[in-house]
Amino acid sequence: MLLSSVKKGFMVGLKTTWTLGKIIFPVTLIVAMLQYTPVLPWIIKLLTPVMKLIGLSGDAAIPLVLGNFLNLYAGIGAILSLDFSIKEVFILAVMMSFSHNLFIESGVAMKASVKLWVILTTRLGLAFVSAAVINLVWSGGSEPAKYGLIEAKAAPADTFAGMFLEGLEKAGLGILQLAMIVVPLMVVIQILKDLQWLQKFSKMMAPITRSLGMKENTSTTMAAGLVFGLAYGAGVMIQAVEEDGVSKKDVTLAFIFLVACHAVVEDTLIFVPLGIPVWPLFLIRLGVAVALTLIVGTIWQRTGLIQRKETING
Repeated sequence: MLLSSVKKGFMVGLKTTWTLGKIIFPVTLIVAMLQYTPVLPWIIKLLTPVMKLIGLSGDAAIPLVLGNFLNLYAGIGAILSLDFSIKEVFILAVMMSFSHNLFIESGVAMKASVKLWVILTTRLGLAFVSAAVINLVWSGGSEPAKYGLIEAKAAPADTFAGMFLEGLEKAGLGILQLAMIVVPLMVVIQILKDLQWLQKFSKMMAPITRSLGMKENTSTTMAAGLVFGLAYGAGVMIQAVEEDGVSKKDVTLAFIFLVACHAVVEDTLIFVPLGIPVWPLFLIRLGVAVALTLIVGTIWQRTGLIQRKETING
């Protein structure tokens, strides 16, 4: 069984790398070459004032737009082709952890009966507030970021062939590093699925969901989102909501938690090639998710109590 799981996970990992690589490779190549055209400098100049408010340079808008409109991999592909400081890369990583793949993942939330405005407000709000806080609190990180296998060029390319080769190098190395993370990750996930550890993890989640103000039947939804993410775990999550009879309040609280902290293994490890510390990234996501869920749950409960009292008095 183990050999079969490893083989299946390996093939899924290769397929995932190919699927994601078709996004990262062209994005990295195009953005790398756009640096030598008037287009990118124009976009950067236009958005620089907004980016400065959260401690970023104007070109940081490019990975943010790609990450939110497409997915994390497109955003990372853009980062790999641009020069940022360690602090800027960390801020971008935190922002994109909270807010990415908005179209697909918001659609998943809506299928589970969560209001669109709740998801968008939470994700975009967390992204910009966290960036502003990190910018104010962290005074270091001004050194140039080193992207894993990607070394800084001694001088910019001055010919079309040089620009193209530079873009190919960055894109190719980005895909290689992605494969080194995604393939073993998919093998591990496949083994966990075949061993039915998701169900076990769901049972372990029950006390946590209760402490966050949700009923135990929310635990499967939480487990699926934490392990597989909003997009990958969509089927499991929607099925759990329908079959387990999760209330509208509980599923909303669950998604508020998960939009801040989901796919905790994958969405943390894929930032490794950017050369930033990933433990602080994980702890920020988890801490914010717990705090925000408790706050919203408490407000919701008190509002409900007030409404019931008013009904009784009336």
